[in-house]
Amino acid sequence: MTRQRAPVEPPVVLTVAGSDSGGGAGIQADLKTIEAGGAFGTSVITSVTAQHTRGVQSTHLLPLEEIRAQYDAVTDDFAVGAMKTGMLATEDVIELVTERVAESSIPAVVDPVMVAASGDRLLDDGAESAYHELAREATLLTPNADEAEVLTGIEVDSTEAAIRAGERLVDDGVDAALVKGGHVDGEDVVDSFVTDDEIEQISHPRVDTEANHGSGCMLSAAIATRLAYGDDLSTAIKTGTDLLARAVRYSLNVGEGPGAVHHMVAARDRAEREPTAEQVREIVDALAEANVGPLVPEVGMNVAGATPYAEVPEECAAVEGRIGRTRAGLTARGDIRYGASDHVAQFLLAAREYHPEYRFALNTRFDADVEAALQGLDWPVGEYGRTEQPAEVAAEEGATMEWGVRQAFSEAVTPPVAVIDRGEHGKEPLVTLLAADAPTLIDRTTTLHETVGGN
Repeated sequence: MTRQRAPVEPPVVLTVAGSDSGGGAGIQADLKTIEAGGAFGTSVITSVTAQHTRGVQSTHLLPLEEIRAQYDAVTDDFAVGAMKTGMLATEDVIELVTERVAESSIPAVVDPVMVAASGDRLLDDGAESAYHELAREATLLTPNADEAEVLTGIEVDSTEAAIRAGERLVDDGVDAALVKGGHVDGEDVVDSFVTDDEIEQISHPRVDTEANHGSGCMLSAAIATRLAYGDDLSTAIKTGTDLLARAVRYSLNVGEGPGAVHHMVAARDRAEREPTAEQVREIVDALAEANVGPLVPEVGMNVAGATPYAEVPEECAAVEGRIGRTRAGLTARGDIRYGASDHVAQFLLAAREYHPEYRFALNTRFDADVEAALQGLDWPVGEYGRTEQPAEVAAEEGATMEWGVRQAFSEAVTPPVAVIDRGEHGKEPLVTLLAADAPTLIDRTTTLHETVGGN
């Protein structure tokens, strides 16, 4: 039988940029990001570059008429909901894009690409001044520190200077500027969002990596995608910067250079949610069958599973209501749900900062018998004592987990597979077991149970 067609209508996003043969930046990065964000990507290619993760080998600008023809073809057929620009290369191309942006009412995000991350120049000498007119027509301008300096004359070497540059751009007629802080030294990356009405700083911990190829392209494409969905500008920026922070941390180890950002990171993570929850369920079922009830602490046991790119407890599957011990054996008090655990999920996420391969964790009771069993198993074991934590750590909600993991992992030669929390008055001592996969966590838990003495 002939099946009924069931079409979907995603918003359409247009990218006007150069092609990166290495796939990490330019049109390729934009289209990956747009599609991963749930929109339909269309493109106008301004130039073709021969490049990879180590640099640009050559650049070939397409004829202006061909660029115009692409623009006309896309806009004549698609209801474009938002657009972004990348590498425009020459004054003529920038003027063409400025004309088209001015004629349109759709949101336009302008990434003023002037220099590649490798240091290679991507903009014609006579084209820099043309960017000022395009910037004035844009919904948002997203310069990095170097580009902001070119556009304003202000050396952006601090967050304060970034704000001054953003204010200068707004004074020059730009509606909104996001001055990116990736090139500014500091423990955190701080992006400065400036409009006539507000100044907002968006901060993320800096990732120790040089694999940032395509980061600017990805950010502007992600913001444009959210604008096509109807998000307000501030929300679109926060969503885009959160996505980029994750894409940089879980960067792609491809090519002989530093690598590229992970454009599909959010889509890949979403795809892993159900399999991760199923693996947590498998762990719970296996431990119930092995009757490891004697390991259940008074506060109850929980099992947490993090998706491969999890960053917050809401991205960890766990047992709602924890696992308890009854006469019949081990009993889960609720279903498997994302965000169901605070303690174990926070511990697991903190451990992943030191050993990203860890995906699963659970807590057990801790006493003299368990301590003797751990010593006999000769596993790498870490520990911390809550009585030793600084007062400011104890006073901050959730800070004990990060502090405790730091004590257990920071000087360990081999990542601990078990971490002892010796507790304090009103806090039960516990052990947290960690593993990269579900079968390993099952094996470690049942082995500990048998070593302690089984039933």
